[in-house]
Amino acid sequence: MYHTEDTIAAIATPSGFGAISIIRISGEKSITAADIIFKGKSKLADAKSHTVHYGNICDKDELIDDVLVTLFRTPNSYTGEDSIEISTHGNPLIANKIIKLLLKYEVRLAEPGEFTKRAFLNNRLDLSQAEAVADVISSNTEASLRGARNQLNGLLSQKVEDLKTRLVNASSFVELELDFAEEDLEFIGKKDLINRIDTILTEINSLLSTYSFGRIIRDGVNVALVGIPNVGKSSLLNYLLKESRAIVSEIPGTTRDIIREDVNIEGILFKLFDTAGMRFSNDQVELEGINRSREAVKNADVVLFINDVDQEFDHLLYNEIVALNNQKKILRVLNKIDKGFKGSENYDVFLSAITGEGIELLFKKLKESVMKDSNYSEKNAVVSNLRHYNCLEQAKEHLLSARESSLKNMSGEFISVDLRNAVNSLGEIIGEVTSEDILNNIFTKFCIGK
Repeated sequence: MYHTEDTIAAIATPSGFGAISIIRISGEKSITAADIIFKGKSKLADAKSHTVHYGNICDKDELIDDVLVTLFRTPNSYTGEDSIEISTHGNPLIANKIIKLLLKYEVRLAEPGEFTKRAFLNNRLDLSQAEAVADVISSNTEASLRGARNQLNGLLSQKVEDLKTRLVNASSFVELELDFAEEDLEFIGKKDLINRIDTILTEINSLLSTYSFGRIIRDGVNVALVGIPNVGKSSLLNYLLKESRAIVSEIPGTTRDIIREDVNIEGILFKLFDTAGMRFSNDQVELEGINRSREAVKNADVVLFINDVDQEFDHLLYNEIVALNNQKKILRVLNKIDKGFKGSENYDVFLSAITGEGIELLFKKLKESVMKDSNYSEKNAVVSNLRHYNCLEQAKEHLLSARESSLKNMSGEFISVDLRNAVNSLGEIIGEVTSEDILNNIFTKFCIGK
C-alpha cells in the first residue's frame, strides 16, 4: 500500500454554476477534517463505509451550506484510502469556501490526477487502467468512450498480463538451466523455447497492428479538404457542420488560413481542416496559407481532393498531394453536381455541397478509408496509447534478440537477459516497472479532482 501523511482535497465537478458541486477528500485525516466542519446527527468517525449523511458545513458558528457527505473507508474507496465526498449546492463560491475551510485542518490542495495516482499506487488500478480514466473523461464519441471503458475494465491489461506470465515461465526455465549449469541439465529444449517466443511475438504483432485503429477510435481522423480555389471546399465544410463556419465567396483566395472543425460520423470523430486553395500567387499572406495547406496534407489521415464540374481534373496538383501524403488515403471528390452532373472515372464521390446529394456516400467512403481491412472493434484488446505501443515494440525487439541468440546456440545468459527485458517492457504498460518521471508525465495531464 502507498502511504502518505498528506490528506488532499479538490473540487471534482467542472467550474461554473450547476445543480451541485462535489468536493473530494482523501488521506489519513480526511474523516477527521470532515468531522470538524460537518454537523450532522452523528460523527463521521463512527459511521460505516459507503454511507451517506445529511447535515451542515459550518465555519465555527457560520453556516456555509447544507450538504450530503459520502464516506468511504480504506481500502474500499477509489484511492484505496479513507475518502470523503461532499455534495453541496452548485455555486462556486460555496465550494471554494469549503475548500478554504478544509485547508485549515491539515489538508492540502490536490495536484492534477493525484486521486487517480493514489488509486494506482494503492493497486486499485494498474497504469493502463489509470490512463483510461483520462480517456473516459475526454471521450467525445460513442466509439472512443467504449474503447476507453474496455481499457478501464482491464481488457488490455489482461492480455498484457497473460503475455508477461508466459514469458516469465519461459524465462524461468532458461534461468534454471543456468543455476544447474554444472549438471548440464536441460529444462526447456531450443525448439520449444523458440516456439514459445514465436507464439508471443505473433500476439504482440497482432496488438501492434491495432494501433492505427485504436488511435482513430481514441483521437479521431484528420481530414484535409484541398483543391484549387473556388471548388467549394468551404461550402462543403459548412454543409457538414450545418452552419456557416467558413466564409464562402466566388473571389479566389478567400480562405487564407486553415479552419479546423470536428464532425461525428457514425461514432467516429473526423477533424476537418478547410485549407487555402492551392495555386500560384504573389500575395504573401495567401502563400503562407498555401504552405499551411501543404502541412495539413502531410499530417492528414485522409485527404479530400476536391474539384468541381467546371474544372478539368488537375493531375499536376493531384500528384503533388499524393507526394505530400505518403499514406495515399486520398478521396477524389467532384463538387457542384447540382449545376449539371459530369461523370468521370477520376472521382470517388460525386456530390453537391448545396443540395446535399452524395453526402451520405462521402460519409461511407470516409469511414471505409480508415476502417477498411480492420477486423477490430472496441470489444477487442486494442492499443490506442503511444506509450503502450512503444513498450510493445521494445518487448518485440528483446524477443527477436532472444530468438536469434537461441538459434545461434549462444549462452543462456544472453537469452535470459533479453527475455527479462521483454518482461520488463510489458510490465511498463501496466505500471509494474515505471519511473517517477513517467508517472508524473501521465498524471499531470489529468484534471484537478481526478
